[in-house]
Amino acid sequence: MTDSKKEPAIPIPQSLKGLTAIVTGGAKGIGLGIAKDLASQGCRIAIWDIDITALAQATTELQQMGAEVFAQQVSVTSQDDVELAVARLHNTTGRVDILVNNAGIGGDKLIEKMTLDFWQRVVETNLNSQFICAKAVLPHMVDQRFGRIINISSRAWLGNRGQASYSASKGAVVSFTRSLALEYARYGITANAIAPGITETPLFQTLTEKVVEDLKRSVPVQRIGQPEDVANAVRFFSQPASTYITGQLLYVCGGRSLSSVSV
Repeated sequence: MTDSKKEPAIPIPQSLKGLTAIVTGGAKGIGLGIAKDLASQGCRIAIWDIDITALAQATTELQQMGAEVFAQQVSVTSQDDVELAVARLHNTTGRVDILVNNAGIGGDKLIEKMTLDFWQRVVETNLNSQFICAKAVLPHMVDQRFGRIINISSRAWLGNRGQASYSASKGAVVSFTRSLALEYARYGITANAIAPGITETPLFQTLTEKVVEDLKRSVPVQRIGQPEDVANAVRFFSQPASTYITGQLLYVCGGRSLSSVSV
């Protein structure tokens, strides 16, 4: 008889409990909402941000929930920074299961007034960072035969006056997500994107009361989105049970995409 030893099967997670999730730009706004929601499901949370003060506050809030938190100051546009952060996290937890590419910046400027430097800064932050972060975690996800990548796009990917750089970067996120899904599906890795509409963030809170009311009336559900709304969608895509859903774009906009072209 020949010795036909088989490699032991790699256990596939059955729930979010105990999984390790990275949330970029996770110290405030939508990112913090996502981090808190995943923590409430039992995930270990790595929050990456460049804002040290916000990182400290977010860490405190997550720890008060009983979460295991790994907070790091990381520039997601730096390949060296990201690779080092991923290596440290994997060495500590032994897993990298979920990546939420949330970090991004706005880019409101008419094309005629937009410089190449401005364009490149927006694209580097909103698009290149997602490639850098995904590339860093994928080897670990391939080894595990499991992974969930959720890329935050925006309804602005449809195009919006005065947002050429932002819209282009967020549209490219959608295309990047589709390619990720096709290339890594055979390894048990899914890649999906979320396109939030109007959402209450620190930047949104600087708007005047009149502007807020006008925006609210433009949303079919008659309210402004909250970080928790986006977090619910992230949780859905993160679930081990969502294994047959990949390469998709989900609008989280209160129905506004049905009647309004962009943001």
